[in-house]
Amino acid sequence: MMKLKKHKILIVILLMSLNFACAQEFSNSNKDIVKHYLDSLKKELKVKWPKNRTINLVFHGHSVPTGYTTRGVIDRSNSYPYRTLKKVNDFYPYSVVNTITTSIGGEQAEQGAKRFKAEVLNHRPDVLFIDYGLNDRSIGLERAKIAWEQMIKEALHYGAKVILLTPTPDLKEDISSNETPLAKHSAQIRALAKKYNVGLVDSYQLFKDLASIQPLIGYMSQNNHINQKGHQFVADAIFEYFKIH
Repeated sequence: MMKLKKHKILIVILLMSLNFACAQEFSNSNKDIVKHYLDSLKKELKVKWPKNRTINLVFHGHSVPTGYTTRGVIDRSNSYPYRTLKKVNDFYPYSVVNTITTSIGGEQAEQGAKRFKAEVLNHRPDVLFIDYGLNDRSIGLERAKIAWEQMIKEALHYGAKVILLTPTPDLKEDISSNETPLAKHSAQIRALAKKYNVGLVDSYQLFKDLASIQPLIGYMSQNNHINQKGHQFVADAIFEYFKIH
Protein backbone atom coordinates (compact mmCIF):
# COMPACT_ATOMS: atom_id res chain seq x y z
CA MET A 1 0.00 0.00 0.00
CA MET A 2 2.85 2.38 0.90
CA LYS A 3 4.63 1.52 -2.36
CA LEU A 4 1.49 2.34 -4.34
CA LYS A 5 1.12 5.66 -2.51
CA LYS A 6 4.77 6.54 -3.20
CA HIS A 7 4.29 5.61 -6.85
CA LYS A 8 1.30 7.99 -7.13
CA ILE A 9 3.29 10.78 -5.48
CA LEU A 10 6.15 10.25 -7.94
CA ILE A 11 3.71 10.43 -10.88
CA VAL A 12 2.27 13.70 -9.55
CA ILE A 13 5.76 15.17 -9.10
CA LEU A 14 6.72 14.07 -12.62
CA LEU A 15 3.60 15.66 -14.13
CA MET A 16 4.24 18.89 -12.21
CA SER A 17 7.83 18.92 -13.47
CA LEU A 18 6.70 18.41 -17.05
CA ASN A 19 4.15 21.22 -16.77
CA PHE A 20 6.77 23.52 -15.29
CA ALA A 21 9.23 22.61 -18.05
CA CYS A 22 6.64 23.32 -20.73
CA ALA A 23 5.77 26.64 -19.11
CA GLN A 24 9.46 27.57 -18.92
CA GLU A 25 9.98 26.57 -22.55
CA PHE A 26 7.10 28.81 -23.65
CA SER A 27 8.30 31.65 -21.43
CA ASN A 28 11.82 31.48 -22.86
CA SER A 29 10.47 31.18 -26.40
CA ASN A 30 8.24 34.22 -25.91
CA LYS A 31 11.15 36.26 -24.54
CA ASP A 32 13.07 35.48 -27.71
CA ILE A 33 10.09 36.55 -29.84
CA VAL A 34 9.78 39.79 -27.86
CA LYS A 35 13.43 40.58 -28.57
CA HIS A 36 13.53 39.68 -32.26
CA TYR A 37 10.01 39.45 -33.73
CA LEU A 38 10.08 43.03 -35.04
CA ASP A 39 13.79 43.17 -35.95
CA SER A 40 13.17 44.01 -39.61
CA LEU A 41 10.67 46.71 -38.66
CA LYS A 42 13.02 48.22 -36.09
CA LYS A 43 15.58 48.71 -38.87
CA GLU A 44 12.99 50.56 -40.93
CA LEU A 45 12.03 52.74 -37.98
CA LYS A 46 15.61 54.07 -37.90
CA VAL A 47 15.63 55.13 -41.55
CA LYS A 48 15.73 58.91 -42.15
CA TRP A 49 13.88 60.96 -44.72
CA PRO A 50 13.73 60.70 -47.71
CA LYS A 51 14.23 56.94 -47.60
CA ASN A 52 11.81 56.26 -44.74
CA ARG A 53 8.18 55.21 -45.19
CA THR A 54 4.97 55.32 -43.20
CA ILE A 55 4.55 52.37 -40.84
CA ASN A 56 1.07 51.38 -39.69
CA LEU A 57 0.26 49.89 -36.29
CA VAL A 58 -3.32 48.60 -36.35
CA PHE A 59 -5.16 47.78 -33.13
CA HIS A 60 -8.21 45.53 -33.54
CA GLY A 61 -10.54 44.65 -30.71
CA HIS A 62 -13.21 45.96 -28.36
CA SER A 63 -13.78 48.90 -26.00
CA VAL A 64 -10.41 48.80 -24.24
CA PRO A 65 -8.17 49.65 -27.23
CA THR A 66 -10.91 52.04 -28.39
CA GLY A 67 -10.36 54.05 -25.20
CA TYR A 68 -13.61 53.62 -23.29
CA THR A 69 -13.29 54.54 -19.63
CA THR A 70 -16.57 54.63 -17.67
CA ARG A 71 -20.21 55.59 -18.38
CA GLY A 72 -19.53 55.73 -22.11
CA VAL A 73 -16.77 58.36 -21.80
CA ILE A 74 -13.90 57.81 -24.27
CA ASP A 75 -10.32 58.96 -23.73
CA ARG A 76 -8.71 58.06 -27.06
CA SER A 77 -5.39 59.86 -26.69
CA ASN A 78 -4.66 58.09 -23.41
CA SER A 79 -5.57 54.59 -24.60
CA TYR A 80 -2.76 52.08 -25.01
CA PRO A 81 -2.64 52.29 -28.85
CA TYR A 82 -1.83 56.01 -28.66
CA ARG A 83 0.46 55.68 -25.67
CA THR A 84 2.33 53.04 -27.69
CA LEU A 85 2.58 55.50 -30.59
CA LYS A 86 4.07 58.13 -28.28
CA LYS A 87 6.70 55.71 -26.98
CA VAL A 88 7.63 54.48 -30.48
CA ASN A 89 7.86 58.02 -31.89
CA ASP A 90 10.01 59.18 -28.99
CA PHE A 91 12.34 56.19 -29.35
CA TYR A 92 12.60 56.44 -33.16
CA PRO A 93 12.64 60.20 -33.86
CA TYR A 94 13.03 59.80 -37.64
CA SER A 95 10.10 57.42 -38.01
CA VAL A 96 6.69 58.12 -39.50
CA VAL A 97 4.28 55.89 -37.58
CA ASN A 98 0.49 55.72 -37.62
CA THR A 99 -1.65 54.21 -34.90
CA ILE A 100 -4.94 53.04 -36.43
CA THR A 101 -7.71 51.62 -34.28
CA THR A 102 -10.29 49.36 -35.92
CA SER A 103 -11.74 48.39 -32.56
CA ILE A 104 -15.41 48.76 -31.65
CA GLY A 105 -16.85 48.92 -28.14
CA GLY A 106 -18.92 45.87 -27.24
CA GLU A 107 -17.60 43.75 -30.10
CA GLN A 108 -16.36 40.16 -29.79
CA ALA A 109 -13.96 38.22 -32.02
CA GLU A 110 -16.58 36.72 -34.35
CA GLN A 111 -17.81 40.21 -35.23
CA GLY A 112 -14.25 41.43 -35.64
CA ALA A 113 -13.42 38.52 -37.95
CA LYS A 114 -16.38 39.26 -40.22
CA ARG A 115 -15.11 42.73 -41.07
CA PHE A 116 -11.41 41.84 -40.94
CA LYS A 117 -10.52 41.99 -44.64
CA ALA A 118 -12.63 45.02 -45.48
CA GLU A 119 -11.95 47.16 -42.41
CA VAL A 120 -8.61 46.00 -40.99
CA LEU A 121 -6.33 44.73 -43.76
CA ASN A 122 -7.35 47.68 -45.91
CA HIS A 123 -5.24 49.83 -43.56
CA ARG A 124 -2.12 47.91 -44.66
CA PRO A 125 -0.90 46.96 -41.17
CA ASP A 126 2.79 46.43 -40.60
CA VAL A 127 1.94 45.22 -37.11
CA LEU A 128 -1.53 44.02 -36.11
CA PHE A 129 -2.61 43.81 -32.47
CA ILE A 130 -5.69 41.74 -31.51
CA ASP A 131 -7.48 42.26 -28.18
CA TYR A 132 -10.90 40.59 -27.81
CA GLY A 133 -10.53 38.42 -24.69
CA LEU A 134 -12.81 40.41 -22.38
CA ASN A 135 -15.82 40.25 -24.71
CA ASP A 136 -15.19 36.73 -25.98
CA ARG A 137 -16.63 35.41 -22.74
CA SER A 138 -20.02 35.96 -24.38
CA ILE A 139 -19.30 33.48 -27.21
CA GLY A 140 -17.17 30.91 -25.38
CA LEU A 141 -13.77 29.39 -26.04
CA GLU A 142 -14.53 27.29 -29.13
CA ARG A 143 -16.18 30.05 -31.16
CA ALA A 144 -13.55 32.56 -30.05
CA LYS A 145 -10.74 30.26 -31.15
CA ILE A 146 -12.19 29.87 -34.65
CA ALA A 147 -12.49 33.65 -35.04
CA TRP A 148 -9.00 34.37 -33.69
CA GLU A 149 -7.44 31.75 -35.95
CA GLN A 150 -9.19 33.19 -38.98
CA MET A 151 -7.83 36.67 -38.23
CA ILE A 152 -4.33 35.42 -37.47
CA LYS A 153 -4.15 33.41 -40.70
CA GLU A 154 -5.47 36.25 -42.83
CA ALA A 155 -3.05 38.74 -41.28
CA LEU A 156 -0.05 36.44 -41.73
CA HIS A 157 -1.06 35.71 -45.32
CA TYR A 158 -1.22 39.46 -45.91
CA GLY A 159 2.32 39.79 -44.52
CA ALA A 160 1.67 41.63 -41.25
CA LYS A 161 3.40 40.90 -37.98
CA VAL A 162 0.77 39.79 -35.47
CA ILE A 163 0.81 40.41 -31.72
CA LEU A 164 -1.98 38.90 -29.61
CA LEU A 165 -3.07 40.41 -26.30
CA THR A 166 -4.56 38.48 -23.41
CA PRO A 167 -7.36 40.42 -21.70
CA THR A 168 -6.98 43.21 -19.20
CA PRO A 169 -8.78 42.51 -15.88
CA ASP A 170 -12.40 42.48 -14.88
CA LEU A 171 -12.65 43.16 -11.16
CA LYS A 172 -15.75 40.97 -10.97
CA GLU A 173 -13.54 37.93 -11.61
CA ASP A 174 -10.89 36.57 -9.26
CA ILE A 175 -7.68 37.18 -11.17
CA SER A 176 -5.77 34.83 -8.86
CA SER A 177 -7.85 31.86 -10.07
CA ASN A 178 -6.99 29.76 -13.12
CA GLU A 179 -10.61 28.62 -13.50
CA THR A 180 -12.33 31.89 -14.40
CA PRO A 181 -13.52 32.59 -17.96
CA LEU A 182 -10.84 35.27 -18.45
CA ALA A 183 -8.11 32.91 -17.24
CA LYS A 184 -9.27 30.26 -19.71
CA HIS A 185 -9.46 32.70 -22.61
CA SER A 186 -5.97 33.93 -21.68
CA ALA A 187 -4.63 30.37 -21.79
CA GLN A 188 -6.20 29.89 -25.22
CA ILE A 189 -4.66 33.12 -26.55
CA ARG A 190 -1.24 32.06 -25.27
CA ALA A 191 -1.65 28.71 -27.03
CA LEU A 192 -2.58 30.46 -30.29
CA ALA A 193 0.50 32.69 -30.06
CA LYS A 194 2.64 29.60 -29.63
CA LYS A 195 0.90 27.65 -32.41
CA TYR A 196 1.34 30.41 -35.00
CA ASN A 197 4.70 31.64 -33.67
CA VAL A 198 3.46 35.22 -33.35
CA GLY A 199 3.90 37.87 -30.68
CA LEU A 200 2.12 37.86 -27.33
CA VAL A 201 1.52 40.64 -24.83
CA ASP A 202 0.28 38.75 -21.78
CA SER A 203 -1.66 41.59 -20.17
CA TYR A 204 -3.65 39.20 -17.98
CA GLN A 205 -0.55 37.63 -16.45
CA LEU A 206 1.07 41.04 -15.96
CA PHE A 207 -1.99 42.31 -14.09
CA LYS A 208 -2.18 39.05 -12.16
CA ASP A 209 1.42 39.51 -11.00
CA LEU A 210 0.64 43.12 -10.13
CA ALA A 211 -2.42 42.08 -8.11
CA SER A 212 -0.19 40.00 -5.85
CA ILE A 213 1.53 43.15 -4.58
CA GLN A 214 -1.12 45.88 -4.86
CA PRO A 215 -4.86 46.32 -5.47
CA LEU A 216 -5.83 46.61 -9.14
CA ILE A 217 -8.51 49.21 -8.42
CA GLY A 218 -5.87 51.91 -8.94
CA TYR A 219 -5.51 50.77 -12.57
CA MET A 220 -9.22 50.62 -13.40
CA SER A 221 -11.76 53.22 -14.46
CA GLN A 222 -14.59 50.71 -13.92
CA ASN A 223 -14.73 46.99 -13.27
CA ASN A 224 -13.81 45.98 -16.86
CA HIS A 225 -12.04 49.05 -18.25
CA ILE A 226 -8.52 50.11 -17.36
CA ASN A 227 -7.72 53.77 -16.65
CA GLN A 228 -4.81 55.88 -17.90
CA LYS A 229 -2.43 54.13 -15.53
CA GLY A 230 -3.65 50.74 -16.76
CA HIS A 231 -3.28 51.78 -20.40
CA GLN A 232 0.28 52.90 -19.74
CA PHE A 233 0.97 49.53 -18.14
CA VAL A 234 -0.14 47.75 -21.34
CA ALA A 235 1.66 50.23 -23.62
CA ASP A 236 4.91 49.64 -21.72
CA ALA A 237 4.53 45.89 -22.32
CA ILE A 238 3.85 46.41 -26.02
CA PHE A 239 6.87 48.68 -26.36
CA GLU A 240 9.17 45.84 -25.29
CA TYR A 241 8.78 44.59 -28.89
CA PHE A 242 10.12 47.87 -30.25
CA LYS A 243 13.13 48.25 -27.96
CA ILE A 244 16.64 47.58 -29.16
CA HIS A 245 17.84 44.62 -27.08
